Amino acid sequence: MTLTVRLSPRVEQELAEYCVKRRLTKSEAVKLALEELLRLPEARKADLSHPYIGSDIQQGDVARHVKRLLREHFRVKKGSKRRAIGAK
Repeated sequence: MTLTVRLSPRVEQELAEYCVKRRLTKSEAVKLALEELLRLPEARKADLSHPYIGSDIQQGDVARHVKRLLREHFRVKKGSKRRAIGAK
């Protein structure tokens, strides 16, 4: 199937640079992008398994109390490290 798409000059330039760096044709790059876009929602949920996505287990308004929570977090770490060194 043939598909024609109009790209802005900026996007066209970025696509060209992407293809040169990765040694792909523009068609291959667009096909890969469309396959990624159209993947099943279940497959996209697997992307959320990254260790830093959703890793905050703190309940409540974390943004409002970020300074206090960070102080508490690092106090615990410092204290446990000192105890470990002192125990040797």
